[in-house]
Amino acid sequence: MEVKQIDSMAQIDAADWNRLCSADYPFTRHDFLSALEQSAAVCPQTGWEAAHLLVMDNQKLLAALPLYLKTHSWGEYVFDQQWAQAYQQHGIAYYPKLVSAIPFTPCRGQRLIFSQDADQTAVCALLFGFIQQLAERRGISSWHCLFPEHAQLELLKSLGISVREGVQFQWFNRNYATFADFLQTLSADKRKMIKRERRRVAEQGIQMQRIAGPDVSDAQWQVFFRFYALTYLKRSSEPYLNLAFFKQIARTMPEQLLLVLAVKDDTYVGAALSFVGADTLYGRYWGCQAEYNALHFEACYYQGLDYCIEHGLARFDSGAQGEHKISRGFEPVTTYSAHWLKDAGFAKAVAQFVAREKQAIAHYKQDAANYLPFKRT
Repeated sequence: MEVKQIDSMAQIDAADWNRLCSADYPFTRHDFLSALEQSAAVCPQTGWEAAHLLVMDNQKLLAALPLYLKTHSWGEYVFDQQWAQAYQQHGIAYYPKLVSAIPFTPCRGQRLIFSQDADQTAVCALLFGFIQQLAERRGISSWHCLFPEHAQLELLKSLGISVREGVQFQWFNRNYATFADFLQTLSADKRKMIKRERRRVAEQGIQMQRIAGPDVSDAQWQVFFRFYALTYLKRSSEPYLNLAFFKQIARTMPEQLLLVLAVKDDTYVGAALSFVGADTLYGRYWGCQAEYNALHFEACYYQGLDYCIEHGLARFDSGAQGEHKISRGFEPVTTYSAHWLKDAGFAKAVAQFVAREKQAIAHYKQDAANYLPFKRT
């Protein structure tokens, strides 16, 4: 086995790469990662320099690791800025660092991707050794693997690196036949709240449309992007993604896209885009022209729950943050990240920090669970 590094997804055959990926997880697909690069949303100028690793065995692709050289910590959703400040205070450079993640996408999934006949432990050790050598040669401070699926944690722990925990809120489909069946599992006050929010959207004269990716028109993509960009512009910031990115995934992976549009007086007033996996709906992007009562909840949550129930999806991953999701039936789940720091002193300090933080996260998760709206049994 040997490790090969590439600086673009264009340097690896799409079919070979996708053969390693789980079909139910859209974000490691060659189509998605290529669209990020070809649209220049991910490039050295935006602080995301592709440095993907391939493990080859007699010219056969055995495994791969999405990898980026980062000069900042934006777009990661695992916050290490305090670590960077501590480095700076001690006169040590924290950037550049290496990150294995899906840019701008805090959705857990495969990070190390393998062929079926790969010795995962051996491949993982080989990749880690290459990363350590790369860090020495190029003056890189650290490597961070963000939002790996739980099944890969043991592989990462075997490397002797720190594992950090966090919390997100996700919804689980317990074989509901209808949205009304889901509501019946909630306490009376939360059930009334959700009904009231959905009713208020209709009372404002707003109708909702759910459109499968292959059926979204070019004009509708233009509308969606305008709303998506407004979400950032309202906060005086630039959107991470551009229209070219969305148009490319509309061409290359439309079957995994779901667009929700809000219409008032024959005019689009809001939109939300989700990605569809084999058993999970991933809510990702949202925007609106003006603020309407409860429209965000309807477009981003309730339409997604409807879709999951109608299509038998087991889970709705609505992204990072959002304690307001708890009262709407989204349950706290643990997320993970793994961190290797080249400097032994800082590695020890970070290990102690994440151990303390883990206790706080456990308390927070339990407190959040105490506020879930389900009927007590």
